[in-house]
Amino acid sequence: MRDQARARLDPVHWDFFEGGAGGEQAVGENEAAFCRLALLPRVLRGTGPAGTTVDLPGAPGTLPVVVAPTAFHKLAHPAGEPATARAAAAAGAVMTTSMASTTAVGEVAAAARSVRPEAALWFQLYLQPEPAVTRELVRRAEAAGCTALVVTVDSPAFGRRARDDRNGFHDLPPGYAAENMRDLPGGPPGGTRPIVMSPAVSWADLRALRATTELPVLVKGVLHPEDARIAVAEGVAGIIVSNHGGRQLDAAPAAIEALPPVADAVAGRIPVLLDGGVRSGADVVTALALGAAAVGVGRPVLWGLAAEGERGVARVLAELREETAHVLTLCGSADCAGVTRDQVVSRGVAAPW
Repeated sequence: MRDQARARLDPVHWDFFEGGAGGEQAVGENEAAFCRLALLPRVLRGTGPAGTTVDLPGAPGTLPVVVAPTAFHKLAHPAGEPATARAAAAAGAVMTTSMASTTAVGEVAAAARSVRPEAALWFQLYLQPEPAVTRELVRRAEAAGCTALVVTVDSPAFGRRARDDRNGFHDLPPGYAAENMRDLPGGPPGGTRPIVMSPAVSWADLRALRATTELPVLVKGVLHPEDARIAVAEGVAGIIVSNHGGRQLDAAPAAIEALPPVADAVAGRIPVLLDGGVRSGADVVTALALGAAAVGVGRPVLWGLAAEGERGVARVLAELREETAHVLTLCGSADCAGVTRDQVVSRGVAAPW
């Protein structure tokens, strides 16, 4: 489906979805780091076929594969975010709809609930320097029935993406818009405001956000263990370990490399998720063994959407679900919580015993 997506997409839009910051080392390392790891199966455990559901904030009994927030789905396929939402709902997976969605959150939620009335939907946002704008976005997410908020915290500035600079792609083409940014305080009537990345945003702003909503709040983009400890102390509902798909700081480590220290810092007090480089069920299980409660997938969902629309997204999620169950069974685990860190080893390195 990746090959099909590349063949069908405008090359400029393909570069937007695939590209990363700087020399794109972080993009490549997200996948390469998984290839440096192997799984040690346990045998004769008598577990039976493995289950593949987990409980996440605002999403009980969900697939351990979350649709990560990605912008501008209508550039991938005319059906856009509603098609992604329907496929995720049918698969029993959480969709995280982006603040930079080309479909407003209410319409995305309606699409998900048309398939499964109890479908979980998370809303991703960047804290805006004008609190009234953030409050209005949260109000819309609540009105749409979103079940959690995902605050991306790794973007005090936009990442420098060479492909987009080369292509001159810095705004949506005519006929497309970031619909969640329409009719916001201080914006033009009927028009949209830009999404602002601000280095002035702090933990105090996150605290102010939490005071305005009853929705669980997860923070996305944590790589340093000390930030994870602060997030727990601040009372967030979950942490997503992510380097933004390699699109922010090219010098950042691969997400899977940052996961174990963050999981240790959190010590099971809240769920920790992993987002970045997941391409197979074995990758999902590796992340689970290293401390993740679930994983997010971004680009593979866009490949499926671009290649085959809603059906393509459904195929991506079905393949990851089936592979995850199969690998869990082969590793001797009855469920997503049954794999342990000692079952992950480095390829080419002698085992400690």
